[in-house]
Amino acid sequence: MNFLAHFQLAWPDEGLLLGALEGDYHKGLVGPGLSADMARGVRLHRAIDAFTDSHNVVTSLRTELPSALRRYAGILIDLSFDHYLSKHWAHYCDLPLSQFNASVYRILQQRQHEFSEGARAMLTRLIEYDILGCYGEWNSVPASAARVGQRLRRGNPFLDIDSQLAPVRPALESAFIEFYPQLRRFVESRRDCLD
Repeated sequence: MNFLAHFQLAWPDEGLLLGALEGDYHKGLVGPGLSADMARGVRLHRAIDAFTDSHNVVTSLRTELPSALRRYAGILIDLSFDHYLSKHWAHYCDLPLSQFNASVYRILQQRQHEFSEGARAMLTRLIEYDILGCYGEWNSVPASAARVGQRLRRGNPFLDIDSQLAPVRPALESAFIEFYPQLRRFVESRRDCLD
């Protein structure tokens, strides 16, 4: 899952929100150097990623992507799922998306001194470009993928990603609709087991 989904699944617990961001940057053992509540959030982030990557809906969806893109399926599915979460937001959260995003940004800014350098830099980009608010438009998916692709060593495989994803967009949305409620139930079952 990508940023928006991680934040929605962590909501409204402040420590889980911190870990939702730091989880992409903290490597190794969870605990040393992290506040207790952020450590819980990093554990949740890792549990969400493991559940998602091994779920049969997601593994099946990988096979629907063009063969040249399957190596990068995780990135593309994560970005697409944030788009579909935005599109179907009212089913998963009582707060309007713009209000939710503003609240998340505020909480993260208030405790940004606790983040690693990478997480602080990402928080700056999230806020500067309102990345959470951009996922409502499909074009954010290929644009985000293209930015990720710039960091890959073998060249950017995402330069023409929009046309490559067009045939599988219905499958991406159907998979999201089937999978996300299951992920939410998994998260609810894990919230009390993160210490």
